[in-house]
Formats: sequence, structure tokens, C-alpha cells
Amino acid sequence: MRVIVVGAGVVGTMHAWHAVERGHEVVQIERESEARGASLRNFGQIWVSGRAGGEELDTALRARELWEEIGQRVEGIGFRANGSLTLVRNEREHAVAEAAIARPDAAARGYKLLGADEARALNPALRGDFTAGLWCERDAAVEPRTAQLRLREVLLRSPRYTFLPGREVREVVGGSAVRDDHGDVHTGDVVVLATGAWLGGLVRELAGPDLPVRRVRLQMMQTAPLGETLTTSVADADSFRYYPAYKSDALDALNAGQAQTPTAAAHKMQLLMVQREDGGLTIGDTHEYEHPFAFDTLEDPYDHLTEVVEGFLGRPLPKIRRRWAGVYAQCVDTTRVVHRQQVRDGVWLVTGPGGRGMTCSPAIAEQTADELGW
Repeated sequence: MRVIVVGAGVVGTMHAWHAVERGHEVVQIERESEARGASLRNFGQIWVSGRAGGEELDTALRARELWEEIGQRVEGIGFRANGSLTLVRNEREHAVAEAAIARPDAAARGYKLLGADEARALNPALRGDFTAGLWCERDAAVEPRTAQLRLREVLLRSPRYTFLPGREVREVVGGSAVRDDHGDVHTGDVVVLATGAWLGGLVRELAGPDLPVRRVRLQMMQTAPLGETLTTSVADADSFRYYPAYKSDALDALNAGQAQTPTAAAHKMQLLMVQREDGGLTIGDTHEYEHPFAFDTLEDPYDHLTEVVEGFLGRPLPKIRRRWAGVYAQCVDTTRVVHRQQVRDGVWLVTGPGGRGMTCSPAIAEQTADELGW
């Protein structure tokens, strides 16, 4: 079988990976010299802890298995089973964590509620102010800026794989063929459009104007090396408000009785933080849903994140070296893991994983391969 993959972000690259692994020929086409979108502009978290029970959790757990397997084979992926701590500071937040560990799928996530001293023993860099931490053993991390590059280096060793950068696909021609802006036609047995947040142009023509996927913008930052090891990923209790695993009466009470700060509420914020292999911290994030998106980044969210992180670390942050905005595609029905649609004979659109893209991409691609009978 010959598979044409359009898009070299993490979702497209994982589709190429599974196809080559199963013995198929792959042509992967990318409009940039390399992917530059949300697949790089994220935390690199393999985030199991907050996923909704059922299909979403099952997909995340399978994806974590696949990331670990791939990480053992591909140098530079940076897979590490670091787990996460969601830190709480008061009784309302603590009650939400207690409700989480009472879930029937808590063991599958590796949930455990730790006291402050236990959390500090697990992550000694956390010397600041908190009362407990929800530990999720199944969370992990990879390096988002290099993972796809390293995957492609391995793919390029296969004679069955071809990478064509700097080409924008403009048209689907006939069955299972595409024409790029160089005028070249690439014919296969199946085409996978993994175009990320690019939802206009050809995607709109093929899927129609009512594609149930929206674009979401975020702001993030990265520091200079911390100078010590942050042994786990870290979240704050605002993350309870944004992840479906934490829905409970206790969360309702938190939302009713404890407002976010004005900045966090205005920008729909949570703290997520992961240490990179170079020692720096990736910190975020915000959520912007209304179009048109801002073209600039705002300082207030960064100030809020700095205050929260310094409160947990009990020390000043290192110098901020990078700030950025990113845009990802999310299913309007956020209970759906991904939007997978046949838009022409032999042509499939796979998009909309939202903030789950980095986490779930290996399993999403595996499901595509299984469903299409690769």
C-alpha cells in the first residue's frame, strides 16, 4: 500500500510512522521546511491525569505505551516517565483531589494523594506554599521541539519513506491523489490529511463549511535552566477546572466558592509546567477561543504564571528566554478525542485532538491504521 500523508506535525508523523512500521510505502508532504505549529509549541506532556474516563483515557494510556516503546527505539525523543503533581493549597482544592482518587479508574491513572512533605520528598524543588499534591504516576514527557525531527530521521532510513517539505497540497485529484503547488501529483492508495490548525483552503473545500472543529490560541514561555531537577511535571488547582477527569460535586463547590484571579479567569488559565532536558522550564498556559485571535502576546498572563510558579518553588524563576503563542485545532464537541472524516474516496481528514495532540497522537494514528486496514 502507498500512503500519502499531508502534514508533518506530530499527528501526521505518527501516521507515517505506523504506515512504515506496517510495511507500507509513505510519501509525507509538508508545506513548511518542517512543522512549525502546535506540535512544537506545547509542553511535551503525555498527560493521562486529567483525561475523561472511557475512550479518552483508554486512548491516552495506549498512547503512553506507544511513546515509551518509541522512546526506547528513537534517540532524542526524550521520553521520561516523570509523573505529575497537581498542587493544592486549601480545603476546597483538596476536596477535588480527594474526589479524583475515589474515581473507579484512579488506579489506571496511578493517582495518589500526597501530603506536602511527601510531595516535596518526591520533588525536592517544590519548597514553596502548598498543602498536598495529587500524584499521577502514568503521566510522562517528551521533547516537543525535537521529537518529530528525530522520528523523521529514523523514517528516512527506510527506502519506503519519502519526505517532501516546502510543498503545499492544493487539490485532490481523482482517487487517492493530491497535487501540490509545484504542480506535482502524488498518487497513493489512501491520503491522510493531518493538517493541524490549517482548517481553511483545501480542508474547507473538502470537509465543507460546517467542520465541527475550532481553533484555539494559547500563550506559553520557557525559562533558562532551573539549576536543579524538577523531578515531576507540575500543575495547579486551576487545572481541575479544565480537565474532565475532575468533574465532581467537589469541583462544583470549588467553582462556586473560589473564583480564579481576574487574570486567570480572563485568559482561561491553568498552570502546567515541565522541565526540558536542558534544565529550562516550559510554563503555560492560556486559552483563547474567539476569532479573530490577537496577533500579539500579553504580559499579564506571564506575570500570573510567574507568581504561581514562584509560590510553589519558593524561589525566583530563572530568566525567561522564550515566549510564544500557538494555535491548535480542537473538536467543538470536546468529548471527542479526534475528528476523523472521509472527505473523498480514499481521502481522510484527521484533525481536532485539541490539547491532546502530543499525548494521544501515537494512538490516534494507530486507530486510523486499524480502521483503514493498513
